[in-house]
Amino acid sequence: MNALWDEIKNKIKPALPKNSFSLWIDPISCLDNEDTIVLGCPNRFSKNWVQENYLDLIRDKFNDAGLGHVELLFKVERQKRIPALSSLPPDPDQLTLPSLPKTRGRRNLWLKSQFTFDRFIVGQSNEFAYSASKSMASGDPCNYHSLLMLANTGLGKTHLSQAIGHRILEKNPSSRIFYMTAEDFTNEMISSLRTDRIEEFKKRYRRCCDVLLLEEVHFLGGKEKIQVELGYTLDALASDNKKIIFTSALPPKDIPRMSKELTSRLTSGLVTAIADPDYNTRVQILTEKASVYNVGLSEEVIHYLAKRLKQDIRQMESALKCLKARAELIGARIDMDLAKEVVSALVSGECSITTEEIIKLVCGYYHVDREKVCSKSRKRIYASPRNIYTYLCRHHSDETLAGIGKTINRSHSTVLYSVELMEHKMKTDRNLKHQINFLSKRLGEMKK
Repeated sequence: MNALWDEIKNKIKPALPKNSFSLWIDPISCLDNEDTIVLGCPNRFSKNWVQENYLDLIRDKFNDAGLGHVELLFKVERQKRIPALSSLPPDPDQLTLPSLPKTRGRRNLWLKSQFTFDRFIVGQSNEFAYSASKSMASGDPCNYHSLLMLANTGLGKTHLSQAIGHRILEKNPSSRIFYMTAEDFTNEMISSLRTDRIEEFKKRYRRCCDVLLLEEVHFLGGKEKIQVELGYTLDALASDNKKIIFTSALPPKDIPRMSKELTSRLTSGLVTAIADPDYNTRVQILTEKASVYNVGLSEEVIHYLAKRLKQDIRQMESALKCLKARAELIGARIDMDLAKEVVSALVSGECSITTEEIIKLVCGYYHVDREKVCSKSRKRIYASPRNIYTYLCRHHSDETLAGIGKTINRSHSTVLYSVELMEHKMKTDRNLKHQINFLSKRLGEMKK
């Protein structure tokens, strides 16, 4: 397979500028090919860039070589020589939570150093959430011990959640803080049940926790046993006046198959929402992020980006990283022309796909009636195409969540849940991922 990959690279070489080929394609190696062709990239940035810009080209060359449609998987290639852990300097971007037991490589041991209150950009859309978070972290007199922050992906709820953890540790380094996602909590509980350590699990969260930072509670929809256990844990923490901070993309009442009991517990304290940043806030965010990334931007470019990048903070960060990469790797000058080029890759233009075109494609591909997809039916034969439709609309059209929901008689919360459900399933369901990638490619062809 290594010989074939070298041949594929030779075929790709004439199709790309010399600098682009040597920078992105040439360093890639072939790691494995049992069921899936695994290509190793030198670092995470390279992996993401190749997937976003050259995936179709590479797949076409494999097809030309007679392999037909192949499944490609990109990984960051492990370095052959790894220094001993004791010789590595501490990662400046992460801080250890000293009060947690360091066992089994738990993922809840870390807070990102940049997620502090000082680094959070406050605007009209997030002012109340910021004030509430800061008040809870500072121990100001208040009559609530739990906080639920509601926001779509990429609007800062994780930043505020971790900022609370940082501030509490500053005031009391011995605080026992548990930071994790609802998925982490679920996986740990399942593991504890399988290994007959459920009592140890209960003790850890009910008696050995001063502050619980639980992210993405919408993940718990439909997980009845996990909801029951979490409910008991929350009751134990609340009775001892412990601090509890939740984040979610959906209000608990809109999370499918969320029990009334857990919904009541999640909303028993303060509930606050973070909306999309307004124009002035986007200008502040871009200015601050540009300074952090050391990207020199003119006022004209900043305001242009603020006008065009309205989705979320991650979209703004992606634009700044692209500008920085172009400037550093190929010596491009960061001006309006380059800004427009980068934005055109992130924001749909005049030839964006409509929801009408997407639903026709999905119904035709799965051979289902449009009326059934838009109905209240929960049969899998209709629910699956409906969820895929929402995912494709979210990623290939300019329509809002509410607008997408109207086309299938659903609320914006249900649409958001469907999109996140598809993103989660695609990580483990190879067949589903293949179908969505195929439909995405078809939509990409329709834009041209």
